Amino acid sequence: MGEGEKNRLIAWNRELQAAHQRLRQALRLARDSLAAGDTASARADLLLYCKGFCTALDGHHTSEDVGLFPELSARYPVLRPTIAKLEQDHEMLASLLGQFDRALTSAAPASELSFHLDGLSAIMESHFQYEERQLLGILSTLELDADPRDLLGPL
Repeated sequence: MGEGEKNRLIAWNRELQAAHQRLRQALRLARDSLAAGDTASARADLLLYCKGFCTALDGHHTSEDVGLFPELSARYPVLRPTIAKLEQDHEMLASLLGQFDRALTSAAPASELSFHLDGLSAIMESHFQYEERQLLGILSTLELDADPRDLLGPL
């Protein structure tokens, strides 16, 4: 195995942080498009960025739930309570994403959309910080031959 391949296999902590950063950036784009005003162009940007953000966040969590978390649970049984909390967060975020999507597709006013983004942002950031505190140390040593997109989503 080449050095580059070995580095990829043990860089899961950096992969997770990078995925979280991309999701934070997607949320910033969604917020910026909302702040641009309620012109037809701003509404189209909002729809694009918010749908993209929602899809990316949901895909990230689904990939963790079906790929990364089962692998971590099998290798590190002590993490099972942490993983259960993270999965519970994923369910809550999925519900918030659904509420936001309904508001977005029903042409809710900007103030309502902003309210949804604020809630999503707060829960998402709390979740990411907890996940990073609990998992980065273990992920920094994890040797797992898998495509990061399979375990962290196609970000």
